[in-house]
Amino acid sequence: MVLLAASICTKAGKPLVSRQFVEMTRSRIEGLLAAFPKLIGAGKQHTFVETESVRYVYQPFDKLYMVLLTTKTSNILEDLETLRLFSRVIPEYCKSVDEKEVFQHAFELLSAFDEVVALGYKENVNLAQIRTFTEMDSHDERVHDAMRQTQEREAKDRMKQKAKEFEMQRRAQQRMGGPKTYGSSSGISSNMYSSSSNDTKPDITPTPITYSSNNSPSITRPITSGKGGMVLSKKGTKTENFVDRLISEGEVVANTVPVTTGAGGSTGKTKTPSVSLPETQKEDVHLKQEEKLIVRCGRTGGVEALEVHGMIMLRVKSIEHGRIAVAVNNKESRNIQLQTHPNIDKKLFTSESLIGLKNSEQPFPANQEVGVLKWRYTSTDVNEIPLTINCWPNETPNGGCEVNIEYELQNTNMILKDVQISIPLPGGGQTPVIGKIDGDYHFDSRKTTLIWSLPVIDQSNSDGSIEFSVRGKAGDFFPIQVDFNSETPFCDIKITGVRSVVNRAPVSYSNETNLIVDKYEYV
Repeated sequence: MVLLAASICTKAGKPLVSRQFVEMTRSRIEGLLAAFPKLIGAGKQHTFVETESVRYVYQPFDKLYMVLLTTKTSNILEDLETLRLFSRVIPEYCKSVDEKEVFQHAFELLSAFDEVVALGYKENVNLAQIRTFTEMDSHDERVHDAMRQTQEREAKDRMKQKAKEFEMQRRAQQRMGGPKTYGSSSGISSNMYSSSSNDTKPDITPTPITYSSNNSPSITRPITSGKGGMVLSKKGTKTENFVDRLISEGEVVANTVPVTTGAGGSTGKTKTPSVSLPETQKEDVHLKQEEKLIVRCGRTGGVEALEVHGMIMLRVKSIEHGRIAVAVNNKESRNIQLQTHPNIDKKLFTSESLIGLKNSEQPFPANQEVGVLKWRYTSTDVNEIPLTINCWPNETPNGGCEVNIEYELQNTNMILKDVQISIPLPGGGQTPVIGKIDGDYHFDSRKTTLIWSLPVIDQSNSDGSIEFSVRGKAGDFFPIQVDFNSETPFCDIKITGVRSVVNRAPVSYSNETNLIVDKYEYV
């Protein structure tokens, strides 16, 4: 199935929201939708209609139509299934299906449409997954909100404490028969007054005290001399202690307040991004081949979903180097969906495996990273995932659990770097007892997660294991998250050279290849 566009239009064919999944001009889509109402026959019960070039698959609402534009060679049964999913998405964001509601939630609908279809092909998603993807829940935002609320509560508590101190000071002065004092919370005691004469004024000598900071200029403030003053330079407020505790438990916290951490504080490991080539090593023509891997496996070992999204990006430093063609060697025998950029000469790529512009007189844009070729591959074959994880939890009679987790590198030609296997543990902050382990580990007590780390997994250490014990049940150790990066591509697509389109001479270029994990989990 190749889906050209998904649109919501009026009964007269006026488009309200339209998402094109292939290269189409605005006038083209408006013309197709304007002709659509004229093609619908009165009294017919069909939900599709065809012309010489496209097929309309539609579902009527009260005053609107949900219309899918597909090619005539597409599978009508898959088209109808996709249409039903689109029709269920609309009520999720619109209280009533009318023009006002559609306009008001246009961007939410477009985001949901993008989750249903990618590159013209339907994704294997349901309504609940679409809702989860579009919510974009952020753990960092929740941490920030919790810190802000804690700081607000502490500020209110300090304000109440100061008001109580002022009131106690005022009552003490009234009992002593002295004058009322309206000073700071540090207070002014009676011994600051000279007792030699009743007419003498209190001896209040301003003493400057300087507060220095690494990030702000020094501030000089006078305070009154006396023994009962409140210590203004006392370190360690409740907020700082809260932030210190977050950092010691492995949480990454934005530096919104000055925080000093001890030398023994442990830090949690975060996702390691792929290492980019330094600018000094990049040639005038630089090519970047990147693949993102999505894997979802069952805890028994079966693969529920395997997706690879790849792209080749080109960047030239100046227009003088822009009139080029990139040679690509595609040895991939699997059914991979390849798609070139609309400005790339597709016939040249099909016949000679060269990536070049349709207009050979026009150079590639300078100092811009341009995507020229992308591909997508899906599978459910367990033999195709790079790394398999087997978890063997064994419950003991005393309420504990002995866990053995092992990994195995399926493709021994790959070299996986910065491998992190995150295993959730039962709540309660129990520290697991580690037995045998290949590699290193870190226990994140805040997230109650055991992070098993291996710097490299290759042919020399293609399998390994970790054994630990902790109180819990067998189901407490899922989902297991896996993260790594590699310079070995998943799909057998390689850049073999760059040549000039002017004189067909070879052009010097630099190249980097990255395979990164978008999501890799055992549920």
